[in-house]
Amino acid sequence: MRTIPIPVDVTKLHIVCVKPPMPRLVNKDTGEVKRDRDGNVMYELTLLIEDGFNRMELVKVTTSPEPPVTVGEVIVPVGLVGYVWEQNGRWGISYRAQSFLPAGTPRAEAGR
Repeated sequence: MRTIPIPVDVTKLHIVCVKPPMPRLVNKDTGEVKRDRDGNVMYELTLLIEDGFNRMELVKVTTSPEPPVTVGEVIVPVGLVGYVWEQNGRWGISYRAQSFLPAGTPRAEAGR
């Protein structure tokens, strides 16, 4: 299956970090850390995303380098994309962002 990035419009979403950034592991048994093409450690954040209809979902988003985000902080993902994946008859959507900005900053509001 070919992976095509699907851009996510975050302008109407309220996004809160609910778990601090953690290095993403390739193998939990060995503790091997996942790296991107440039050798940077990949980090995973767990976010609570609420839409305009008050529907909420927990979503894990991967990024690198480690974002300066704290639990409870309202943030705006920059360059958020989804990738559909399929493996052994299972499928899902994984998410990746270029970076994160605190909500309310002029730069974050410009991207909204």
